[in-house]
Amino acid sequence: MISKEIIKKIRRIQIITSRMVTDVFCGQYQSVFKGQGMEFDEVRQYQSGDEIRSIDWNVTARMGHPFVKKFVEERELTVMVLLDISKSSCFGTVNKSKNEIAAEICSVLALSAIKNNDKVGFLAFTDRVEKFIPPRKGLPHVLRVIREALYFKPQGRGTNISGALEYLNKVINHRTVVFIISDFYDTGFEKPLKIANKRHDCIAITLTDPKEINIPNIGIVQFKDPETQRTFLVDTSNFKVRKEFRINALKKNNERKKMFYSLNVDNIDIMTDTPYHKSLFKFFKMREKRAVKR
Repeated sequence: MISKEIIKKIRRIQIITSRMVTDVFCGQYQSVFKGQGMEFDEVRQYQSGDEIRSIDWNVTARMGHPFVKKFVEERELTVMVLLDISKSSCFGTVNKSKNEIAAEICSVLALSAIKNNDKVGFLAFTDRVEKFIPPRKGLPHVLRVIREALYFKPQGRGTNISGALEYLNKVINHRTVVFIISDFYDTGFEKPLKIANKRHDCIAITLTDPKEINIPNIGIVQFKDPETQRTFLVDTSNFKVRKEFRINALKKNNERKKMFYSLNVDNIDIMTDTPYHKSLFKFFKMREKRAVKR
């Protein structure tokens, strides 16, 4: 039984993200994510300007004059949201934690999809696949996805992106738009991501808290890795320590970006201290322009 508080929060996120979908992303999603091919519509008489290769020779032979096959774009898509719910996603030092922002982004993407009559699926993962919801249509289905994104209690603590991608490739056979929402604190997933991106249209959404790049000067502090549970002391008053921390963090971010670029995987960088809808909107506009150039 779902408590009234949970229902209230799900409803609040639905209202906020629905308004965002209507006001900000109206038309953007549809223009960016087109259908996966062409499907047969009808046969009609040949008209001046029609391509010769579209002539239906069987019908033409029967009728005694040219007929052509007419095709329309296959509009319906499948969207899969792969959500990292490892312990590092609980971190947040601004208004919201990474997992709260991730749940809202998940809601925006899912509502955008069903608004265009597309199917939405959901896969939550840690160091294992925690939850899989097969792609379906409809608002009740999306509300279930939002609920799981907000309140699912994982068993694992770590992050295994490779495992999530390998599972995706087993359960989803046709080409799909795949959003991977994570802080990407993992290694060794380059090959599975390369394979997945050949089969699907993979988009990485990277969530980062500002304190994961710039550690504040707060003296000697005991840190605890939420995934490994390892603890260690850091003297944050030492300028060299803070500088080295920033350099290492930026280096990892740049290496990750280069990896995404080399695999032709689009990456949306989102900081928890800035409105995420701006980054999403910028991405949609970029994909729209790229589609026009093609």
